[in-house]
Amino acid sequence: MTPGAAAILVAAALAEIGGCYAFWAWARDGRSPLWLVPGIAALLLFAWLLTLSPADAAGRAFAAYGGIYITAALAWLLVVEGGTLRATDLAGGGLALAGCAVILWGAR
Repeated sequence: MTPGAAAILVAAALAEIGGCYAFWAWARDGRSPLWLVPGIAALLLFAWLLTLSPADAAGRAFAAYGGIYITAALAWLLVVEGGTLRATDLAGGGLALAGCAVILWGAR
């Protein structure tokens, strides 16, 4: 995966997580419904960014993106939510990234 492709997938993951978090904050944390506005915008940005993926098919792009998403979600837990990572979180994130690499660098 090129650095540009990785940057696109990381940006997509941050947009998706941010958008979903806005909905979480509204529905689960009692935040204002105004949180939904940037949430929707972030989810639209996520969808557009994912179309820029270097994969040759949508399904392959979505599958490869999954590894990036899992890793970004764990980073969100650590940085934004102040949570802690377990060894199993790190192992799962590593396996997900390995799967992403296999899909993107697989036979062409």
